[in-house]
Amino acid sequence: MNTGEKALIFELSKPGRIAYSLPACDVPEAEAASCIPASMIRQVPARLPEVYEVDVIRHYTELSRRNFGVDNGFYPLGSCTMKYNPKINEDTARLSGFAHIHPYQPVTSIQGALELLYTLQNDLAVLTGMDQVSLQPAAGAHGEWTGLMMIRAYHESRGENRSKVIVPDSSHGTNPASATTAGFETITIQSDAGGMVDLDALRAAVGSDTAALMLTNPNTLGLFEEHILEIAQIVHEAGGLLYYDGANSNAIMGITRPGDMGFDVVHMNLHKTMSTPHGGGGPGAGPVGVKSKLIPYLPKPIAALRSDGTYYFDDDRPESIGRVKPFYGNFGILVRAYTYIRTYGPEGLRQVSECAVLNANYMMHRLSSHYDIPYPGVCKHEFVMSGRGLKAYGVRTLDVAKRLLDFGYHPPTIYFPLNVEESMMIEPTETESKETLDRFIDTMIQIAEEARTTPELVTGAPYGTVVRRLDETNAARKPVLNCSCGI
Repeated sequence: MNTGEKALIFELSKPGRIAYSLPACDVPEAEAASCIPASMIRQVPARLPEVYEVDVIRHYTELSRRNFGVDNGFYPLGSCTMKYNPKINEDTARLSGFAHIHPYQPVTSIQGALELLYTLQNDLAVLTGMDQVSLQPAAGAHGEWTGLMMIRAYHESRGENRSKVIVPDSSHGTNPASATTAGFETITIQSDAGGMVDLDALRAAVGSDTAALMLTNPNTLGLFEEHILEIAQIVHEAGGLLYYDGANSNAIMGITRPGDMGFDVVHMNLHKTMSTPHGGGGPGAGPVGVKSKLIPYLPKPIAALRSDGTYYFDDDRPESIGRVKPFYGNFGILVRAYTYIRTYGPEGLRQVSECAVLNANYMMHRLSSHYDIPYPGVCKHEFVMSGRGLKAYGVRTLDVAKRLLDFGYHPPTIYFPLNVEESMMIEPTETESKETLDRFIDTMIQIAEEARTTPELVTGAPYGTVVRRLDETNAARKPVLNCSCGI
Protein backbone atom coordinates (compact mmCIF):
# COMPACT_ATOMS: atom_id res chain seq x y z
CA MET A 1 0.00 0.00 0.00
CA ASN A 2 1.40 3.40 -1.01
CA THR A 3 1.84 5.97 1.74
CA GLY A 4 -1.22 8.18 2.04
CA GLU A 5 -3.53 5.84 0.12
CA LYS A 6 -6.47 4.16 1.77
CA ALA A 7 -6.16 0.43 2.33
CA LEU A 8 -7.66 -1.76 -0.36
CA ILE A 9 -10.19 -4.39 0.60
CA PHE A 10 -7.71 -7.25 0.10
CA GLU A 11 -5.12 -5.51 2.26
CA LEU A 12 -7.63 -5.36 5.13
CA SER A 13 -8.37 -9.07 4.91
CA LYS A 14 -7.70 -11.17 8.02
CA PRO A 15 -8.66 -14.85 8.41
CA GLY A 16 -11.91 -15.35 10.26
CA ARG A 17 -13.46 -11.93 9.70
CA ILE A 18 -16.91 -11.97 8.12
CA ALA A 19 -19.21 -9.21 6.88
CA TYR A 20 -22.51 -11.10 6.87
CA SER A 21 -24.65 -13.49 8.86
CA LEU A 22 -27.06 -15.76 7.03
CA PRO A 23 -29.68 -18.06 8.57
CA ALA A 24 -29.23 -21.79 8.24
CA CYS A 25 -30.33 -23.12 4.87
CA ASP A 26 -33.70 -24.91 5.14
CA VAL A 27 -33.69 -26.17 1.55
CA PRO A 28 -32.11 -29.59 0.85
CA GLU A 29 -28.89 -29.29 -1.12
CA ALA A 30 -29.11 -30.64 -4.65
CA GLU A 31 -26.46 -32.94 -5.94
CA ALA A 32 -24.04 -30.56 -7.62
CA ALA A 33 -22.90 -33.15 -10.10
CA SER A 34 -26.42 -33.57 -11.42
CA CYS A 35 -26.73 -29.85 -12.21
CA ILE A 36 -23.23 -28.67 -13.03
CA PRO A 37 -20.57 -30.41 -15.12
CA ALA A 38 -17.63 -31.51 -13.01
CA SER A 39 -15.25 -29.43 -15.14
CA MET A 40 -17.06 -26.31 -14.04
CA ILE A 41 -17.04 -26.98 -10.30
CA ARG A 42 -14.35 -25.07 -8.43
CA GLN A 43 -11.88 -27.34 -6.68
CA VAL A 44 -10.23 -24.59 -4.63
CA PRO A 45 -12.32 -22.00 -2.77
CA ALA A 46 -12.20 -18.50 -4.24
CA ARG A 47 -9.68 -16.22 -2.55
CA LEU A 48 -12.16 -13.65 -1.35
CA PRO A 49 -11.27 -10.98 1.21
CA GLU A 50 -12.23 -11.72 4.80
CA VAL A 51 -13.32 -8.39 6.27
CA TYR A 52 -15.92 -6.87 8.56
CA GLU A 53 -19.10 -5.24 7.25
CA VAL A 54 -17.82 -1.77 8.10
CA ASP A 55 -14.76 -2.40 5.92
CA VAL A 56 -16.95 -3.33 2.96
CA ILE A 57 -19.14 -0.25 3.39
CA ARG A 58 -16.16 2.09 3.68
CA HIS A 59 -14.46 0.49 0.69
CA TYR A 60 -17.40 0.99 -1.66
CA THR A 61 -18.23 4.42 -0.26
CA GLU A 62 -14.65 5.47 -0.97
CA LEU A 63 -14.93 4.15 -4.52
CA SER A 64 -18.13 6.14 -5.02
CA ARG A 65 -16.31 9.33 -4.04
CA ARG A 66 -13.92 8.80 -6.91
CA ASN A 67 -16.77 9.19 -9.40
CA PHE A 68 -17.29 12.55 -11.04
CA GLY A 69 -20.72 13.97 -11.84
CA VAL A 70 -22.72 17.16 -12.14
CA ASP A 71 -23.63 17.04 -8.46
CA ASN A 72 -20.02 17.45 -7.35
CA GLY A 73 -18.30 19.42 -10.08
CA PHE A 74 -18.32 21.47 -13.27
CA TYR A 75 -18.77 19.33 -16.38
CA PRO A 76 -17.97 21.53 -19.41
CA LEU A 77 -18.32 18.85 -22.09
CA GLY A 78 -18.90 20.48 -25.46
CA SER A 79 -21.58 18.90 -27.67
CA CYS A 80 -22.94 16.93 -24.72
CA THR A 81 -24.91 19.34 -22.54
CA MET A 82 -24.21 18.31 -18.94
CA LYS A 83 -26.41 20.56 -16.88
CA TYR A 84 -27.48 20.19 -13.28
CA ASN A 85 -30.38 17.76 -12.72
CA PRO A 86 -32.98 19.54 -10.51
CA LYS A 87 -34.03 17.33 -7.63
CA ILE A 88 -37.71 18.24 -8.09
CA ASN A 89 -37.50 16.12 -11.26
CA GLU A 90 -36.33 13.18 -9.17
CA ASP A 91 -39.11 13.71 -6.62
CA THR A 92 -41.74 13.72 -9.37
CA ALA A 93 -40.40 10.56 -11.00
CA ARG A 94 -40.58 8.81 -7.62
CA LEU A 95 -44.26 9.55 -7.01
CA SER A 96 -45.95 6.18 -6.54
CA GLY A 97 -48.42 6.83 -9.35
CA PHE A 98 -45.48 7.01 -11.74
CA ALA A 99 -42.83 4.82 -10.12
CA HIS A 100 -45.02 1.84 -9.19
CA ILE A 101 -47.10 1.30 -12.32
CA HIS A 102 -46.53 -1.46 -14.84
CA PRO A 103 -46.68 -1.27 -18.65
CA TYR A 104 -49.11 -4.18 -18.78
CA GLN A 105 -51.70 -2.45 -16.60
CA PRO A 106 -55.05 -1.67 -18.21
CA VAL A 107 -55.05 1.82 -19.70
CA THR A 108 -58.03 2.69 -17.51
CA SER A 109 -55.72 2.44 -14.46
CA ILE A 110 -52.90 4.62 -15.84
CA GLN A 111 -54.80 7.62 -17.21
CA GLY A 112 -52.53 10.04 -15.34
CA ALA A 113 -49.38 8.54 -16.86
CA LEU A 114 -50.95 8.56 -20.32
CA GLU A 115 -51.96 12.19 -19.90
CA LEU A 116 -48.35 13.03 -19.05
CA LEU A 117 -47.08 11.23 -22.16
CA TYR A 118 -49.69 12.87 -24.36
CA THR A 119 -48.94 16.32 -22.96
CA LEU A 120 -45.17 15.83 -23.30
CA GLN A 121 -45.62 14.78 -26.93
CA ASN A 122 -47.51 18.00 -27.59
CA ASP A 123 -45.06 20.15 -25.62
CA LEU A 124 -42.11 18.82 -27.59
CA ALA A 125 -43.98 19.24 -30.86
CA VAL A 126 -44.63 22.91 -30.08
CA LEU A 127 -41.08 23.45 -28.86
CA THR A 128 -39.55 22.02 -32.04
CA GLY A 129 -42.12 23.17 -34.59
CA MET A 130 -43.11 19.62 -35.48
CA ASP A 131 -46.62 18.19 -35.97
CA GLN A 132 -46.32 14.92 -34.00
CA VAL A 133 -43.79 13.28 -31.67
CA SER A 134 -42.87 9.75 -30.65
CA LEU A 135 -41.37 9.30 -27.17
CA GLN A 136 -40.07 5.78 -27.75
CA PRO A 137 -36.37 6.24 -28.70
CA ALA A 138 -34.05 5.68 -25.75
CA ALA A 139 -31.22 8.06 -26.69
CA GLY A 140 -30.09 10.58 -29.26
CA ALA A 141 -28.46 8.10 -31.63
CA HIS A 142 -31.50 5.84 -31.28
CA GLY A 143 -33.63 8.83 -32.25
CA GLU A 144 -31.40 9.48 -35.26
CA TRP A 145 -31.81 5.91 -36.46
CA THR A 146 -35.57 6.09 -35.88
CA GLY A 147 -35.82 9.31 -37.87
CA LEU A 148 -33.77 7.88 -40.73
CA MET A 149 -35.93 4.75 -40.86
CA MET A 150 -38.99 6.99 -41.20
CA ILE A 151 -37.24 8.92 -43.95
CA ARG A 152 -36.51 5.62 -45.70
CA ALA A 153 -40.15 4.54 -45.37
CA TYR A 154 -41.34 7.89 -46.72
CA HIS A 155 -39.19 7.69 -49.85
CA GLU A 156 -40.06 4.04 -50.44
CA SER A 157 -43.78 4.84 -50.20
CA ARG A 158 -43.25 7.26 -53.09
CA GLY A 159 -41.42 4.63 -55.15
CA GLU A 160 -38.10 6.46 -54.82
CA ASN A 161 -34.80 4.70 -54.21
CA ARG A 162 -32.79 7.33 -52.36
CA SER A 163 -29.65 5.85 -50.86
CA LYS A 164 -27.46 8.75 -49.70
CA VAL A 165 -27.41 10.87 -46.57
CA ILE A 166 -25.33 14.06 -46.52
CA VAL A 167 -23.50 15.17 -43.37
CA PRO A 168 -21.15 18.12 -42.84
CA ASP A 169 -17.58 17.46 -41.74
CA SER A 170 -18.33 19.01 -38.34
CA SER A 171 -21.25 16.66 -37.63
CA HIS A 172 -21.55 14.50 -34.55
CA GLY A 173 -20.05 11.08 -35.07
CA THR A 174 -23.39 9.43 -34.47
CA ASN A 175 -24.79 11.00 -37.66
CA PRO A 176 -22.83 8.95 -40.23
CA ALA A 177 -23.00 5.93 -37.92
CA SER A 178 -26.80 6.13 -37.67
CA ALA A 179 -27.11 6.65 -41.42
CA THR A 180 -24.99 3.58 -42.11
CA THR A 181 -26.98 1.51 -39.60
CA ALA A 182 -30.19 2.58 -41.35
CA GLY A 183 -28.77 1.31 -44.65
CA PHE A 184 -27.72 4.59 -46.24
CA GLU A 185 -24.45 5.68 -47.78
CA THR A 186 -22.92 8.74 -46.13
CA ILE A 187 -21.64 11.69 -48.14
CA THR A 188 -19.49 14.17 -46.20
CA ILE A 189 -19.27 17.79 -47.33
CA GLN A 190 -16.67 20.27 -46.16
CA SER A 191 -17.39 23.39 -44.15
CA ASP A 192 -16.62 26.79 -45.60
CA ALA A 193 -14.01 29.19 -44.21
CA GLY A 194 -16.50 30.47 -41.64
CA GLY A 195 -17.27 27.01 -40.24
CA MET A 196 -20.72 26.83 -41.89
CA VAL A 197 -22.17 24.46 -44.48
CA ASP A 198 -20.52 25.19 -47.81
CA LEU A 199 -23.52 25.93 -50.05
CA ASP A 200 -21.65 25.19 -53.28
CA ALA A 201 -20.49 21.85 -51.90
CA LEU A 202 -24.06 21.07 -50.83
CA ARG A 203 -25.44 21.92 -54.28
CA ALA A 204 -22.85 19.63 -55.84
CA ALA A 205 -23.69 16.78 -53.44
CA VAL A 206 -27.51 16.71 -53.69
CA GLY A 207 -29.27 14.77 -56.39
CA SER A 208 -32.00 12.27 -57.16
CA ASP A 209 -30.37 9.79 -54.79
CA THR A 210 -30.33 12.18 -51.80
CA ALA A 211 -32.48 10.89 -48.96
CA ALA A 212 -31.63 13.53 -46.36
CA LEU A 213 -29.22 16.07 -44.98
CA MET A 214 -28.39 15.57 -41.28
CA LEU A 215 -27.59 18.82 -39.54
CA THR A 216 -27.60 20.44 -36.13
CA ASN A 217 -28.12 24.16 -35.77
CA PRO A 218 -26.19 25.69 -34.13
CA ASN A 219 -23.52 23.38 -35.44
CA THR A 220 -20.77 21.58 -33.56
CA LEU A 221 -18.56 24.66 -33.69
CA GLY A 222 -21.24 26.53 -31.74
CA LEU A 223 -22.15 28.61 -34.80
CA PHE A 224 -25.66 29.25 -36.07
CA GLU A 225 -26.11 28.32 -39.74
CA GLU A 226 -27.14 31.72 -41.07
CA HIS A 227 -28.17 30.30 -44.44
CA ILE A 228 -30.38 27.56 -43.03
CA LEU A 229 -33.41 28.55 -45.12
CA GLU A 230 -31.33 28.36 -48.29
CA ILE A 231 -29.89 25.03 -47.15
CA ALA A 232 -33.42 23.69 -46.67
CA GLN A 233 -34.45 24.93 -50.10
CA ILE A 234 -31.48 23.22 -51.79
CA VAL A 235 -32.25 19.86 -50.16
CA HIS A 236 -36.01 20.04 -50.67
CA GLU A 237 -35.69 21.02 -54.33
CA ALA A 238 -33.63 17.86 -54.82
CA GLY A 239 -36.43 15.83 -53.21
CA GLY A 240 -34.53 15.13 -50.00
CA LEU A 241 -35.55 15.74 -46.40
CA LEU A 242 -33.87 17.69 -43.60
CA TYR A 243 -32.98 15.88 -40.37
CA TYR A 244 -32.26 17.94 -37.24
CA ASP A 245 -29.81 16.55 -34.70
CA GLY A 246 -31.18 17.95 -31.44
CA ALA A 247 -27.96 17.68 -29.44
CA ASN A 248 -27.54 21.47 -29.47
CA SER A 249 -31.12 22.42 -28.67
CA ASN A 250 -30.02 24.07 -25.44
CA ALA A 251 -29.05 27.10 -27.54
CA ILE A 252 -32.39 27.70 -29.23
CA MET A 253 -35.26 26.72 -26.89
CA GLY A 254 -37.95 29.36 -26.97
CA ILE A 255 -35.99 31.43 -29.50
CA THR A 256 -36.32 29.52 -32.77
CA ARG A 257 -37.55 26.09 -33.85
CA PRO A 258 -36.19 23.47 -36.26
CA GLY A 259 -39.61 23.23 -37.92
CA ASP A 260 -39.47 26.93 -38.75
CA MET A 261 -36.01 26.47 -40.28
CA GLY A 262 -37.31 23.90 -42.75
CA PHE A 263 -36.47 20.65 -40.97
CA ASP A 264 -38.77 17.66 -41.54
CA VAL A 265 -37.54 15.39 -38.73
CA VAL A 266 -35.98 16.25 -35.38
CA HIS A 267 -34.81 14.34 -32.34
CA MET A 268 -34.29 15.86 -28.92
CA ASN A 269 -31.87 14.60 -26.28
CA LEU A 270 -33.94 14.88 -23.12
CA HIS A 271 -30.89 13.71 -21.16
CA LYS A 272 -29.21 16.92 -22.33
CA THR A 273 -31.65 19.72 -23.01
CA MET A 274 -34.27 18.75 -20.44
CA SER A 275 -31.78 18.06 -17.62
CA THR A 276 -32.49 14.36 -17.20
CA PRO A 277 -29.53 12.24 -16.00
CA HIS A 278 -26.63 11.07 -18.16
CA GLY A 279 -24.25 8.27 -17.43
CA GLY A 280 -23.80 4.55 -17.36
CA GLY A 281 -25.06 4.14 -20.91
CA GLY A 282 -28.55 5.34 -19.97
CA PRO A 283 -31.33 5.50 -19.43
CA GLY A 284 -31.77 8.35 -21.86
CA ALA A 285 -34.53 9.60 -24.09
CA GLY A 286 -34.38 10.80 -27.67
CA PRO A 287 -37.96 11.61 -28.79
CA VAL A 288 -38.45 12.15 -32.50
CA GLY A 289 -40.77 14.73 -34.01
CA VAL A 290 -41.92 14.91 -37.63
CA LYS A 291 -43.82 17.13 -40.00
CA SER A 292 -47.28 15.99 -41.08
CA LYS A 293 -46.18 14.05 -44.17
CA LEU A 294 -44.11 11.71 -41.98
CA ILE A 295 -46.68 11.14 -39.22
CA PRO A 296 -47.91 7.80 -40.67
CA TYR A 297 -44.42 6.31 -40.23
CA LEU A 298 -43.93 7.18 -36.55
CA PRO A 299 -43.17 4.23 -34.25
CA LYS A 300 -46.25 2.75 -32.65
CA PRO A 301 -47.94 3.10 -30.32
CA ILE A 302 -48.25 6.77 -29.44
CA ALA A 303 -50.31 8.27 -26.64
CA ALA A 304 -53.62 9.57 -27.97
CA LEU A 305 -56.79 11.27 -26.68
CA ARG A 306 -60.33 10.12 -27.43
CA SER A 307 -63.24 12.49 -27.93
CA ASP A 308 -64.64 11.46 -24.54
CA GLY A 309 -61.51 12.77 -22.78
CA THR A 310 -59.85 9.41 -22.06
CA TYR A 311 -56.32 8.50 -23.12
CA TYR A 312 -55.15 5.36 -24.90
CA PHE A 313 -52.24 3.86 -26.84
CA ASP A 314 -52.80 4.20 -30.58
CA ASP A 315 -51.59 0.99 -32.23
CA ASP A 316 -53.69 1.32 -35.37
CA ARG A 317 -50.91 2.68 -37.56
CA PRO A 318 -50.54 0.43 -40.63
CA GLU A 319 -47.66 2.42 -42.19
CA SER A 320 -45.64 2.70 -38.96
CA ILE A 321 -42.03 1.53 -38.92
CA GLY A 322 -43.10 -0.46 -35.85
CA ARG A 323 -41.76 -0.45 -32.33
CA VAL A 324 -38.23 0.78 -31.78
CA LYS A 325 -38.20 0.00 -28.06
CA PRO A 326 -40.16 -2.32 -25.77
CA PHE A 327 -43.22 -0.62 -24.34
CA TYR A 328 -43.37 3.18 -24.59
CA GLY A 329 -39.92 4.66 -23.92
CA ASN A 330 -37.93 5.29 -20.74
CA PHE A 331 -40.92 6.46 -18.75
CA GLY A 332 -39.07 7.68 -15.65
CA ILE A 333 -36.85 9.89 -17.80
CA LEU A 334 -39.90 11.26 -19.62
CA VAL A 335 -41.47 12.19 -16.27
CA ARG A 336 -38.33 14.13 -15.36
CA ALA A 337 -38.36 15.98 -18.69
CA TYR A 338 -42.05 16.80 -18.33
CA THR A 339 -41.36 18.25 -14.89
CA TYR A 340 -38.49 20.35 -16.23
CA ILE A 341 -40.62 21.82 -19.03
CA ARG A 342 -43.57 22.54 -16.75
CA THR A 343 -41.35 24.07 -14.07
CA TYR A 344 -39.79 26.57 -16.45
CA GLY A 345 -42.66 27.29 -18.81
CA PRO A 346 -42.22 29.05 -22.18
CA GLU A 347 -40.46 32.14 -20.87
CA GLY A 348 -38.24 30.13 -18.56
CA LEU A 349 -37.08 27.83 -21.37
CA ARG A 350 -36.17 30.85 -23.46
CA GLN A 351 -34.18 32.24 -20.55
CA VAL A 352 -32.36 28.92 -20.24
CA SER A 353 -31.07 29.30 -23.78
CA GLU A 354 -30.24 32.96 -23.38
CA CYS A 355 -28.17 32.26 -20.26
CA ALA A 356 -26.42 29.31 -21.90
CA VAL A 357 -25.41 31.50 -24.84
CA LEU A 358 -24.31 34.32 -22.52
CA ASN A 359 -22.14 31.97 -20.44
CA ALA A 360 -20.44 30.51 -23.51
CA ASN A 361 -19.63 33.92 -24.99
CA TYR A 362 -18.31 35.18 -21.65
CA MET A 363 -15.94 32.23 -21.34
CA MET A 364 -14.79 32.48 -24.95
CA HIS A 365 -14.06 36.20 -24.58
CA ARG A 366 -11.97 35.73 -21.41
CA LEU A 367 -10.00 32.78 -22.83
CA SER A 368 -9.39 34.31 -26.26
CA SER A 369 -6.14 35.97 -25.11
CA HIS A 370 -4.68 32.67 -23.94
CA TYR A 371 -5.87 30.09 -26.50
CA ASP A 372 -6.54 30.24 -30.23
CA ILE A 373 -10.17 30.84 -31.21
CA PRO A 374 -10.47 29.51 -34.78
CA TYR A 375 -13.92 31.01 -35.35
CA PRO A 376 -14.10 34.31 -33.46
CA GLY A 377 -17.32 36.25 -33.16
CA VAL A 378 -20.57 35.42 -31.41
CA CYS A 379 -21.03 31.77 -30.54
CA LYS A 380 -24.13 30.08 -29.23
CA HIS A 381 -24.22 27.64 -26.31
CA GLU A 382 -20.72 26.27 -26.85
CA PHE A 383 -17.47 27.30 -28.47
CA VAL A 384 -14.34 25.68 -29.85
CA MET A 385 -10.83 26.82 -29.06
CA SER A 386 -7.48 25.31 -29.98
CA GLY A 387 -4.34 24.44 -28.06
CA ARG A 388 -2.20 24.52 -31.21
CA GLY A 389 -0.37 27.61 -29.95
CA LEU A 390 1.00 25.57 -27.05
CA LYS A 391 2.66 23.01 -29.30
CA ALA A 392 5.69 25.29 -29.57
CA TYR A 393 6.33 24.52 -25.89
CA GLY A 394 5.78 20.78 -26.30
CA VAL A 395 2.31 20.89 -24.79
CA ARG A 396 -0.79 19.49 -26.49
CA THR A 397 -4.49 19.72 -25.81
CA LEU A 398 -4.37 16.27 -24.18
CA ASP A 399 -1.85 17.62 -21.65
CA VAL A 400 -4.14 20.56 -20.81
CA ALA A 401 -7.00 18.12 -20.21
CA LYS A 402 -4.85 15.95 -17.93
CA ARG A 403 -3.67 18.98 -15.96
CA LEU A 404 -7.27 20.09 -15.40
CA LEU A 405 -7.82 16.91 -13.38
CA ASP A 406 -5.42 18.20 -10.73
CA PHE A 407 -7.75 21.14 -10.14
CA GLY A 408 -10.83 18.95 -9.72
CA TYR A 409 -12.40 19.67 -13.11
CA HIS A 410 -13.70 17.27 -15.69
CA PRO A 411 -11.96 18.27 -18.94
CA PRO A 412 -13.96 19.61 -21.88
CA THR A 413 -14.38 17.61 -25.07
CA ILE A 414 -11.02 17.38 -26.82
CA TYR A 415 -9.97 16.62 -30.38
CA PHE A 416 -13.51 17.14 -31.58
CA PRO A 417 -14.69 18.53 -33.91
CA LEU A 418 -12.11 16.98 -36.19
CA ASN A 419 -11.80 19.99 -38.47
CA VAL A 420 -10.06 22.07 -35.76
CA GLU A 421 -6.46 21.25 -34.86
CA GLU A 422 -5.88 20.50 -31.15
CA SER A 423 -9.50 21.36 -30.49
CA MET A 424 -11.21 21.90 -27.15
CA MET A 425 -14.98 22.23 -27.20
CA ILE A 426 -16.52 23.85 -24.13
CA GLU A 427 -20.15 24.13 -23.12
CA PRO A 428 -20.73 25.82 -19.76
CA THR A 429 -24.56 25.46 -19.75
CA GLU A 430 -26.93 27.87 -18.03
CA THR A 431 -26.83 26.16 -14.64
CA GLU A 432 -23.33 27.30 -13.69
CA SER A 433 -22.75 30.50 -11.73
CA LYS A 434 -20.36 33.25 -12.80
CA GLU A 435 -18.12 32.32 -9.86
CA THR A 436 -17.84 28.73 -11.14
CA LEU A 437 -17.09 29.95 -14.66
CA ASP A 438 -14.45 32.38 -13.39
CA ARG A 439 -12.70 29.69 -11.35
CA PHE A 440 -12.56 27.40 -14.38
CA ILE A 441 -11.38 30.22 -16.64
CA ASP A 442 -8.66 31.21 -14.17
CA THR A 443 -7.51 27.59 -14.05
CA MET A 444 -7.35 27.38 -17.84
CA ILE A 445 -5.32 30.61 -17.91
CA GLN A 446 -2.96 29.23 -15.25
CA ILE A 447 -2.43 26.05 -17.27
CA ALA A 448 -1.68 28.09 -20.40
CA GLU A 449 0.92 30.04 -18.42
CA GLU A 450 2.40 26.82 -17.01
CA ALA A 451 2.67 25.47 -20.55
CA ARG A 452 4.82 28.46 -21.51
CA THR A 453 7.00 28.59 -18.39
CA THR A 454 7.15 25.03 -17.00
CA PRO A 455 5.82 22.77 -19.76
CA GLU A 456 7.09 19.62 -18.02
CA LEU A 457 4.61 20.33 -15.22
CA VAL A 458 1.74 20.11 -17.70
CA THR A 459 3.02 17.18 -19.74
CA GLY A 460 3.49 15.10 -16.58
CA ALA A 461 -0.02 15.67 -15.22
CA PRO A 462 -2.15 14.52 -13.52
CA TYR A 463 -0.51 14.27 -10.11
CA GLY A 464 -3.43 14.14 -7.68
CA THR A 465 -5.59 11.42 -9.19
CA VAL A 466 -5.87 7.83 -7.95
CA VAL A 467 -4.29 6.63 -11.20
CA ARG A 468 -1.51 8.68 -12.77
CA ARG A 469 -1.15 9.26 -16.49
CA LEU A 470 -1.75 6.15 -18.54
CA ASP A 471 0.04 4.92 -21.62
CA GLU A 472 -2.92 5.81 -23.81
CA THR A 473 -1.72 3.84 -26.84
CA ASN A 474 -1.30 0.59 -24.94
CA ALA A 475 -4.41 1.25 -22.85
CA ALA A 476 -6.40 1.24 -26.10
CA ARG A 477 -4.52 -1.53 -27.92
CA LYS A 478 -3.63 -3.80 -25.01
CA PRO A 479 -6.24 -3.26 -22.31
CA VAL A 480 -6.00 -5.34 -19.14
CA LEU A 481 -9.48 -6.81 -18.84
CA ASN A 482 -8.95 -9.46 -16.18
CA CYS A 483 -8.75 -9.21 -12.41
CA SER A 484 -5.21 -9.86 -11.14
CA CYS A 485 -6.23 -10.39 -7.52
CA GLY A 486 -6.06 -14.17 -7.69
CA ILE A 487 -9.75 -15.03 -7.37
